[in-house]
Amino acid sequence: MALAPAEGWLQIGELVFAFALSALIGLEREIRQKSAGLRTYTLVGTGSALFIIVSKHGFNNVLVPGLIVLDPSRVAAGIVAGIGFIGAGLIFVRHDSVRGLTTAAIIWMTAGIGMAAGAGLWLLALVVTGLHFVVVLLFPVIARHLPRTSRTETVVRVVYRRKKGILRTILEECTAHGFAVIGARTREDEADLDQRRAVEVSLELEGRQPPVQLGAALQDIDGVLEVSALDSLDGID
Repeated sequence: MALAPAEGWLQIGELVFAFALSALIGLEREIRQKSAGLRTYTLVGTGSALFIIVSKHGFNNVLVPGLIVLDPSRVAAGIVAGIGFIGAGLIFVRHDSVRGLTTAAIIWMTAGIGMAAGAGLWLLALVVTGLHFVVVLLFPVIARHLPRTSRTETVVRVVYRRKKGILRTILEECTAHGFAVIGARTREDEADLDQRRAVEVSLELEGRQPPVQLGAALQDIDGVLEVSALDSLDGID
């Protein structure tokens, strides 16, 4: 089968190169069991390369000098915008926790690698693929050794029985775990709390470590019924 004038082994090589690089990134994501894996990244990279190649060569038969002129960059701009829909579907927001940003960013970058390969910029595509592995493999090691100087703010909700001295014990436990109490709000007028003869206090804390161990310690205090984390004191009646 003869190839069309705009087709050739160079274009096939560009597609295969994009396929190989995006599959390499997808393989790393698959091994790490991320939400987007080998197939997704390979399809994104190869598809982006195909779009660029079509934009470069697919309309040569309709071009007329001085009459019909096409801008190949328009497809590249469309890929950048369109790939955002895939990335947005991978980002999950739950309260103040955001997951999937790195996966979405890598998919966006894989599309760029495919575009570079399709445009014939093989060296750039290869270098960016290498930089991907620097980011996902080396950066976490560097991040673990960075000094942590920032303080973390968190809100802990504690329900305890109406008993003298329990609140003081709770506050002492927070201090012992390195947290400063910068705000507090209590309530005991709900029917469920009245029935259990309990008080609910929400403590806004500031410290240098996650409150996981503190939560376990508070749960062990005699008279404490519930311990949970909140987003903030806002909205608490």
